[in-house]
Amino acid sequence: MPGENAKQPPMNVLLITADQWRADSLSAAGHPVVKTPHTDALAAEGVRFARHFTQASPCQPGRASLLTSLYQMNHRVGWNGIPLDHRHDNIARALRRKGHDALLIGYTDTAPDPRQYHSKDPVLHNMEGILPGFDRVGHWGTGDVGEIWANHLRKQGVAISDDDEEAFHPLGDYSEPLDNRPTRYAAAQSESAYLADALIEQMEACRGQARQGRGRPWLTHLSVYRPHPPFIAPAPFNSLYDPADVPDFVRAETPEKEAEQHPLLAALLQGISKSHFYPGAPHAPVATWDDRSFRQIRANYYGLVSKVDEQIGRLVAYLKKSGQYDSTLIIVTSDHAEQLGDHYLLGKLGYFDQGFNIPLIVRDPSRPESHGRVVENFTGTIDIAPTILDCLGYEVPRAFDGHSLRPFLDGETPEDWREEIYWEFDYRIIREMLAAQGRDPNLMGRDNDSCSLAVQRGARYKYVHCAELPPLLFDLWEDPAELHDLAQDPAHGAVLLACAQKMLSWRLRYAERTLTELRITPEGPRGPYYQELD
Repeated sequence: MPGENAKQPPMNVLLITADQWRADSLSAAGHPVVKTPHTDALAAEGVRFARHFTQASPCQPGRASLLTSLYQMNHRVGWNGIPLDHRHDNIARALRRKGHDALLIGYTDTAPDPRQYHSKDPVLHNMEGILPGFDRVGHWGTGDVGEIWANHLRKQGVAISDDDEEAFHPLGDYSEPLDNRPTRYAAAQSESAYLADALIEQMEACRGQARQGRGRPWLTHLSVYRPHPPFIAPAPFNSLYDPADVPDFVRAETPEKEAEQHPLLAALLQGISKSHFYPGAPHAPVATWDDRSFRQIRANYYGLVSKVDEQIGRLVAYLKKSGQYDSTLIIVTSDHAEQLGDHYLLGKLGYFDQGFNIPLIVRDPSRPESHGRVVENFTGTIDIAPTILDCLGYEVPRAFDGHSLRPFLDGETPEDWREEIYWEFDYRIIREMLAAQGRDPNLMGRDNDSCSLAVQRGARYKYVHCAELPPLLFDLWEDPAELHDLAQDPAHGAVLLACAQKMLSWRLRYAERTLTELRITPEGPRGPYYQELD
């Protein structure tokens, strides 16, 4: 039961997210090429959740779900730049109420609620703000790129103009087919190494305060930028993997055949540009890259994954050397995944598993009996915050949509655990893409609010419900590649109806409910969650 270990000294918590990391890009998951020995070792000393999915994408929606434990339908961050309502609770605020520090190394990609600021406040000019409750302590700077890191590179002689984005540009000019040219900076100068250095510095400072009796338990969130694009790795990670060795792509025979599946997929195949993924690339659909270029992108991506893995190894080694490894709850995951050429797409979008299935490794040092376990049950980013609170012995706020994974860490499997996982995707950006191409933006829906979908992913069937576009239905036993839509097949009408009814029940069950267990009575407010609102 939550709270039963509340009298024990609270552990510290290290929450690591590597941006845009696919669940299958992990050698512990059986990947035939990519090597992640340090993350594998952590998984062997913890629990790996194999069917873990983000609840929203891209970055800001995904992180909003992870840190608030809310489905997108409740936090309503549909796309990057959409503000997160200030009223929502989150893991940083929840732990601060219990006397913990909540520290950030990197970024949370949280667009500020403009109602909390003066209209001329400079904070409203930066969509990549900090989640309320966190103190940023890492030397990173605002936004994803991090101008402080870019300035650090300039001081070390790396050729970067005033545009911080140039920190990620490769040596040499763009050309096709793509090659493995490295980044302008050395591996030791990478943003992953830079942020790991900042984290070690911060943990050492916290350790010193604890020795002096001035320390407080901490949650430190390390948000690593890679393997996020541009897909260019520093040497020698740029040459770790041969493009000829990467796995084949999951996709139809041609982009045109792929586009026949659904109007949204057709729009994505036309609208997602090469320029988003490789500096200097033209504004042309990524689907027009040839097979060799796609394979090189995969090899570069795997190099970036291995670079992140190296830094995870450094952090674990520091925790062990400093004697903090067995007093720190460690969680390694991502905000969303990456299509990586499957279905001729790149990015974190749509409805395919590849864009939403992410890694999750949890090591709770107080539960060694489950170390090495691999969980096949469906879990999601909304489960992270409840798990942290439960493992520390605290009640989970009523408003949180997720469920604690602590039973799995205890070696158990709850009888009533979910049989499907749900995620959502807001595709209002496609309307802008269509308009930029001179096409009718209303092809996706009447307005932005109708440009949304929800996915119900079960062991066998996967159902995609779009607000105004046709639904999709896949039989994953017969069609694991998700190439054959069965939604219009009369023989699957009963399955389609059952999935739709389950999705309606899911939305009814998880509609916003912060106050629904409270009542105002003649004796005052009453209810099991009243105290947490104080």
